[in-house]
Amino acid sequence: MKCGIVLDRLFARHMTPVGHPERPERILKIVEELEQKSELESVIHISPAPAQEKWISAVHTLQHFQKVKDSAKQAFYQFDPDTYASPESFEVALQAVGSTVKLVKKLTGGEIDAGLALVRPPGHHAESNRIMGFCLFNNIAIAAHWAVSEGGLQRVAVVDFDVHHGNGTQEIFYSRQDVMYLSAHQFPFYPGTGHFSELGQNEGKGFTVNFPIRAGIGNYFYCSLFEDFVIPVIRQFEPQLVLVSAGYDAHQNDPLAGMNLDEDGFGELVNQLNQVAVEVCDGRIGYILEGGYNLEALGKSVLRTLTTTLEPQNFHIEKVQEEEYKTYREHMVRVFSEYWEL
Repeated sequence: MKCGIVLDRLFARHMTPVGHPERPERILKIVEELEQKSELESVIHISPAPAQEKWISAVHTLQHFQKVKDSAKQAFYQFDPDTYASPESFEVALQAVGSTVKLVKKLTGGEIDAGLALVRPPGHHAESNRIMGFCLFNNIAIAAHWAVSEGGLQRVAVVDFDVHHGNGTQEIFYSRQDVMYLSAHQFPFYPGTGHFSELGQNEGKGFTVNFPIRAGIGNYFYCSLFEDFVIPVIRQFEPQLVLVSAGYDAHQNDPLAGMNLDEDGFGELVNQLNQVAVEVCDGRIGYILEGGYNLEALGKSVLRTLTTTLEPQNFHIEKVQEEEYKTYREHMVRVFSEYWEL
């Protein structure tokens, strides 16, 4: 197993106002958590790299790109009530995109089997022409598009387990079938998208797969959902690469959401995703950091993702909420059976 990782303090140079949850300490906590662990010695360290403008403009409009670029001329710029840029944010955002594409290049080129891009600012809320939700450029969408436009692949699956629906990634690929988007997220919740009826359009119909989940759900429900739906759909799609929007704000201690996953829950989701990647695409899988705003929970959950990727682990997930899950499962079968065998 050759595992690569992008981990660098430069991503702390994107500043946000005091008290903002998407703060530089997120990266610094991950660095602190991982640097003291022996597992970091066994991975291939990937240095950050800036993006080419053409990679970004293939996904975002010129207006979108220019708006982020222009923010570098100001001390602080506010794009919406939640999303800010500081003088270095544009350059850091270019590094976040470029580092994600670099990870994908190494995956598609066979230099690594799996990897993590621990970058910020995050990306999955950024639409083709809209900056929002702490996100400037959509790192994972740009990398997925690069994989099919320049990386020689025909199919990429993007899986999103951030507690917030990745409206940006969905919007960018909503009419396409070369990049599938699957998301399990708290609903109703910010940003208001991600209903199960959002299935894609035109030739992309059926290639957007949403699993809206009520607040309060924990390990068993999530892990069963992945086993019964997410993994079988990925298996049928047969992607040549799996990319994961790895947000850790569904953790039970996260201050911005109301889910009850813990590190074992995230570990089991990673187990399942890594295994299906082995089955369908020679293990090629990349985890791209999104949310997660409790620093302790974030650091430990990222570490669990790394250690589980290096070596599968056994997690004893307690079975609860079985009746509720059974009802949910029956409904999802009705929704998705037109498109996938479940």
